[in-house]
Amino acid sequence: MSFSRVYSSQPIGIDGAIISVETDIASKTLQAFSIVGLPDKAVEEARDRVSSAIKNSGFKSPKSQNQKVVVSLQPADIKKEGSTYDIAIAVGYLLSHGDISFVPDDKIFIGELSLNGEVQSVRGILPMLKVAVANNIKEAFIPEKNKEEASLISGIKIYPINNLAELVHHLQKTEGKILNNIEEIELEKIESISNFDFADIKGQDGAKRGLLISASGGHNALLYGPPGTGKTMLAKALASILPPLKKDEIVELTGIHSVVGTNRGIVTDRPFRAPHHTSSYVSIVGGGTTPKPGEITLSHRGVLFLDEFPEFDRRVIESLREPLEEGHIRVARSKGTAIFPAKFILISSMNPCPCGYFGSKKKRCVCNPNDLIRYTKKISGPILDRIDLKMEVADISYDALTDKTRDEKNSTKTLKQKVIQTRKIQDERFRKLGLSYKTNSEVSAKDIDKLNIEPSAMEILKSSAERLGLSARSFHRLIKVGRTIADLEESDNIKDKHILEAIQYRLKE
Repeated sequence: MSFSRVYSSQPIGIDGAIISVETDIASKTLQAFSIVGLPDKAVEEARDRVSSAIKNSGFKSPKSQNQKVVVSLQPADIKKEGSTYDIAIAVGYLLSHGDISFVPDDKIFIGELSLNGEVQSVRGILPMLKVAVANNIKEAFIPEKNKEEASLISGIKIYPINNLAELVHHLQKTEGKILNNIEEIELEKIESISNFDFADIKGQDGAKRGLLISASGGHNALLYGPPGTGKTMLAKALASILPPLKKDEIVELTGIHSVVGTNRGIVTDRPFRAPHHTSSYVSIVGGGTTPKPGEITLSHRGVLFLDEFPEFDRRVIESLREPLEEGHIRVARSKGTAIFPAKFILISSMNPCPCGYFGSKKKRCVCNPNDLIRYTKKISGPILDRIDLKMEVADISYDALTDKTRDEKNSTKTLKQKVIQTRKIQDERFRKLGLSYKTNSEVSAKDIDKLNIEPSAMEILKSSAERLGLSARSFHRLIKVGRTIADLEESDNIKDKHILEAIQYRLKE
């Protein structure tokens, strides 16, 4: 047999694509080994990795024989990137050369080869296995080091392998050397661990209350105040009170982080991403020649914390408009357009002025009026419009700082239970109404009337909105924040006090 076709896969964006690996061998000619099908440098170098791996696994190297080997990766119009094809190329060659014999039609091979034949881990194993299941592939052979995240996938037999020789023995059905497929993991046994506790944060009861509302309804928040008052600590603690991830969310997040390479196992905690304000536009939004996810997508289902918010590049700040409104980010480049999920809670923080001490009782502000105007103008009205809660984090007294009593009523454990209960109330309401929302913040304008606001509360809201000059978006967002406050109190209707509390988070605009 001089021709063979086996299957591999490649991540494209945060999805996977099946790639057909065809191998043709022409004997009695000058030695040549070529790979075609838009390969990048890493794929082209597979010729050397595969040749050495085959030789060190007990077979003749393709480069030691007078033959022409052509490997074609199809579809030919997709740019082939990375080292995921090594195993498929090696197996395809051995099958074409007649060294092994098996039926490859329902199998997929993914993994990088070392020169000695050992199999190394690759990025994006989860989306590659998901597309294999969708294409009715029955067996997948993957690196041993990727087996933990692969255990999230059902509907396919997955065999982790350590080296090429081990794989050959299995395909040849060598007695006593058949591989064992991995079993789907029980996610209920995975526990989330947090290093931050709200009870350890002194004072700032108003900010803690606001962040509880933020976590309960998925609302975006802005923390402002002098340096060193606990804004960053509060933001980090917020992630610890978010409800546990569901199975579909774990699979989704693990796939995203696997593609980017930030994780080599199962993502069990909600993401907390805190890019520095000097980060580039592409690193935060996503992009590249072939579009790839950025920090906005890596914070999906979790928290995106932007410290020193006005110091970020203007383009970065304005790029938040689409994900804050739509829950996704569209990245368009010359070689394609990708839509990445981006449903996150934005927590931003800023000082009241460039020096940080405007309004502080402890230090004198040295900024002039023009400095203040330039600083606040960096954040546009449309962005502020999309931030539901604005909370002041003021200076803390030294007595409060040295107080050793823990704030147990605001402990992470207590607040997390409140958030879980409030999210459960929202989930039940949306299911009864036949709506697909997960949190109050996601409710669209056409469904805003279904949030049960009392007539007196609506009158208060309308008069306040007129006095404050609120936009239609801000008006609707106040109703959604009021709904979350009502849910925290397990109230069926949005009452006057709920709207009044929601309004106070808008007064400092």
